[in-house]
Amino acid sequence: MAKKDLLSIYDLSAEEIKGILNKAFELKSERKHLDVFKGKILGLIFEKPSTRTMVSFTAAMLQLGGTSVFLNTENLQRKRGESIHDTAIVLSRYLNGLMIRSFKHSDLEEFAKYSTVSVINGLTDHEHPCQILADIMTVMELHKTKTVEALKKIKIVYAGDSNNIANSLLAISAVLGLDFTLISPKEYSPKKEILNKALEYTSSTGAEIKITSDVNEAKNADVIYTDVWTSMGFEAEEKERKKIFAPYQVNSELLKKASSKCIVLHCLPAIRGEEITKEIMDKYENSIFPQAENRLYAQKAILLYLLNTSD
Repeated sequence: MAKKDLLSIYDLSAEEIKGILNKAFELKSERKHLDVFKGKILGLIFEKPSTRTMVSFTAAMLQLGGTSVFLNTENLQRKRGESIHDTAIVLSRYLNGLMIRSFKHSDLEEFAKYSTVSVINGLTDHEHPCQILADIMTVMELHKTKTVEALKKIKIVYAGDSNNIANSLLAISAVLGLDFTLISPKEYSPKKEILNKALEYTSSTGAEIKITSDVNEAKNADVIYTDVWTSMGFEAEEKERKKIFAPYQVNSELLKKASSKCIVLHCLPAIRGEEITKEIMDKYENSIFPQAENRLYAQKAILLYLLNTSD
């Protein structure tokens, strides 16, 4: 069968997303070692630091009977100028799949173009699809919704920078037909082409997507999600961002606007006292840390779907 990549949430149909989520729940429920990937190797390429993505993919491959090899770009010949074209072709002859965390999304797309094995987006400046699949799994789990149809009744609010997390939340909300509000300073709203792509889906999926700078739109939220204000690669803007994003902090005042059953999510790492207060971080650790744990099961489901269809 032809290989399939996961570079963006838009690479998956609603049915494929449901299938991955169902498999992730099944794997979490059974929690047993499988030997389906015996002899298979996943390459892990990292241009940026990683904790959850690196460990969850490594553990996932081991628990599925395969193995992984960590590839730090500082130690690859790419550092000395070898092209993505050549690197992708060579690695495809050694490995059964590639998970890549890179700065430029275009680099990821180029890898996928020349790779003959599946390429998975482990985070770029554009999207973080693996994280968002685990996030939706967590929302369903904690709100006890067993179907995506039931999930449509959940109001999801994201407060903060319109970064890769926000972009993937927009995408999955559009594809699944969810109720999603993004609250961000106007100058940090999603790029026009990213928002327009999401809005293209609304007529067919019934998604309710709202972009606003008004924190009062968190009213009756069932989920409040945030991320760091300064993503990797934007450190030079940190001082300015702290001032601009201060009104969008997830704190006790913001939570007062939410529904009584609201959960708080954070993809981590968190900077307590900036995008989220220590009080809220500690209070909602029963949703934030299960969210991190679910990366493992989502990763396993993604690998089973992609690598099995690549054989």
